[in-house]
Formats: sequence, structure tokens, C-alpha cells
Amino acid sequence: MKSFEQLKALMELSALINSTLEISEVKKRAIEAAMKLLEAEAASLLLIDPESGDLFFEVALGDKGETLKEVRLKKGQGIAGWVAEKGEPLIIPDCQSDARFSKLADERSHFITRNMICVPVRSRDRMLGVLQAINKNKGVFDEPDKDAALALGNQVAIAIENAHLYEELRETFFDTAEALAETIEKRDPYTGGHTRRVMNYSYTIGKAMGLSKKELDDLRLASILHDIGKIGVRDDILMKEARLTAEENEKMTKHSTYGAEILAHIRQLKDIIPGVRGHHERIDGKGYPDNLRSSDIPVIARIIAVADTFDAMTSDRPYRKAHSPEAALQELIKCSGKQFDSEIVVVFTGLFKENFFSPDA
Repeated sequence: MKSFEQLKALMELSALINSTLEISEVKKRAIEAAMKLLEAEAASLLLIDPESGDLFFEVALGDKGETLKEVRLKKGQGIAGWVAEKGEPLIIPDCQSDARFSKLADERSHFITRNMICVPVRSRDRMLGVLQAINKNKGVFDEPDKDAALALGNQVAIAIENAHLYEELRETFFDTAEALAETIEKRDPYTGGHTRRVMNYSYTIGKAMGLSKKELDDLRLASILHDIGKIGVRDDILMKEARLTAEENEKMTKHSTYGAEILAHIRQLKDIIPGVRGHHERIDGKGYPDNLRSSDIPVIARIIAVADTFDAMTSDRPYRKAHSPEAALQELIKCSGKQFDSEIVVVFTGLFKENFFSPDA
């Protein structure tokens, strides 16, 4: 009966673990699953540092979980180190009397480990780490618990590998987008590094404002690609070493529309189009291309507008020298509520004064 109940719980928990590709969420769910499946007081996932070979507490739940995050074990050290090195599961009914047991975690956390089950987390032929459940709520861990833990460990390994692959693909996509943006940027010798700086400013503002991870990802990508439409602007206008005429300026303003049109061909980028199209809109409705006002302007567009303008003001142009950061901040404040979102200007100014941006941001 116990094995049947554990199998049922394992199937439910495995589906839950594999329902996300967010690596931090995978790890958290894995530990919650271990505690529930094995009826344990605490649990932890120790991953292997690929550089040093050390095991570290990536996630630990239970009353002492936050403290356990700080613990690292050398290869072969402790029960977890033994399991990682040998690749074999262990049930330890009395940890305090086992010669392999390391008291390091207990000493750091003021936690008493009575008994433990520890299993390898392995993907194909590569050891990722170990999963351990600590202190059975009633009695001690047994063979059915070990079988359930091994099965859970296999599911955790698959979920971690999938999440890592997704993260690698995601970062490759962002890197490719940034390379494309920088290629376009090189048409204008006076804007070197503009894309990277605007992304840095925008992302930091978004985090400070408490945007969700999805919103931050959209903001990061929109800020990278905000000027992609300049590929449709003629070189004689884009690289002119004097101020643009009214006619030339009108043609330059088309770049935000061009950018939106280019990205519209990629279905997966639909959520960032409003940020690219709207980064030259103004709070007072006098911007372009749609004369949007106030909150009708998407928040990512309002953030990019502040970051983009600040970087433009603090960069040299053929017809003027760069403003100092202090002068540029004062200009943002002056135009707050008219050209720029007041809240975003306050956040950006505060971040800059507290040195949240590196000198070469």
C-alpha cells in the first residue's frame, strides 16, 4: 500500500516538477516534492560546481533551509559527497554515528540530523548532484523510500537538464539579438555601445520597479532591438554630421514604425513590439508614431524612453559634445511628466545617484 501511494504521489510530483522550464522553480519544486514524497522534516538539493567539483546547497527547505544554502562540501566529504563520488544511494538510520557524516551543515544551521536518505541526481553519464531528505517524520527511511527517492532523482535530473537547455537557448537568442542590434549600430560611428547601455539602464530600472520576470525579459529584448528600424533609414540621414532638417528628421522618426513592422514577422516577438514602436512616445501625447499619452504608452516603452534619452544626452554627437550625467539627469527631471514618466525618472535618478550603474554601463 505504501509503495502504491508513493508511486501515485511520484507521478503527480514529477508532472509538477517538469511543468516549468525556470531553473530556480524546478529546484524549489524538487525539494518540496522530496519532503512530501518521503515525509521528511527537511530536504536539500546539492549540485556539483563544474569548476571546483564541490557540492553546494543550491536549495534547502525546512526550518533551517536559508542557512543551509551557504554550505559547500568538498568532493567525497560527508554523506552527500560519498553519494556523489560513488553514484550509489544511501539510507542512514543514525547519521550521528556514521563515520561519513559531516557535521558542518548541522553546526552552521543548529539543526540536528537524525536520519537521512541520499540519492544521486544523474543525467545520462553526468553526475549533477545529490538529493537528500532528512529526518523522517515518523520512524526511519526504508527500501521503498529509497526506490521512490531514486525515481524522483531521475525526474529532477531530467527537469534540470531541460531547464538548462532552455536557458542556454534563451541566452543564445538574446546574444544573437544583441549582435544584430550592434551590427546595425555600427552604421553610425557615434553610437558605439548605445544598445548595451540602454539595455543595462532599462533592465535595472525594470527590476527596481518590480516588473515580473516575463516583463523583464520583454524589456530586455525590446531595449536591445529598440533601434532595429534604423536599418530602413538612409545612410545619408543616419550618418549626417550636422543637425537634421525637418524633412530628414521626419524620415528618421519612421525608424520606430519600421522596427515594429520588421518584428511583426516573428510571432514569438509580438510582446516586445509595443516597446519598440512606442519608445519615442511622450507622456503629453506629443511623441510618435501614435501620439499616445500617459499610461496608454506601454511601460516598457516608457522605461526605454528614459534610458535611451539619457544615453543620447551623455554621448558625443558630431554637432555637440556629450552632456555630463548630472546635466542629463536634470534635463530628465525638467521634462518629467511632460516627455517622460515621472515615476520612472524618479527611479532612474535614484539608481544613478546610488551608483547602480557601472561607469561603462
